[in-house]
Amino acid sequence: MTHRLAGARRGSERGAATAELAMVLPMLVAVTVALVWLLSLGSAQVRAVDAARETARAVARGDAESEAVARGRRVAPPGSTVTVAVGADEVTVSVSGRISGPGGLLRGLPSPRVAATAVAAVEVPP
Repeated sequence: MTHRLAGARRGSERGAATAELAMVLPMLVAVTVALVWLLSLGSAQVRAVDAARETARAVARGDAESEAVARGRRVAPPGSTVTVAVGADEVTVSVSGRISGPGGLLRGLPSPRVAATAVAAVEVPP
């Protein structure tokens, strides 16, 4: 009689392990998606910083503002706005945009905003 109970316990434990795996697997996938999402947000922030810096340098060295803004938009995350303010001796560029969730999974949540500002001294030709 004890052999039957021990065998029944082993079979039910195998089923419990499968049930636990079935419960944990979706959570592992969700954590993986969240980590990928955070990495993409970090990447978008770096792109915004690069776009602001590239645009500010181009305008400061005398490139046409429209060409510099177009270059900044190519570097910035899609849909970002690039704003240029030219002062007497410096150029200030702001880049901002919203980043949508991965694959539309977070459609119901507000989109995070990335933003960056860069300032460059206007270069005087020699």
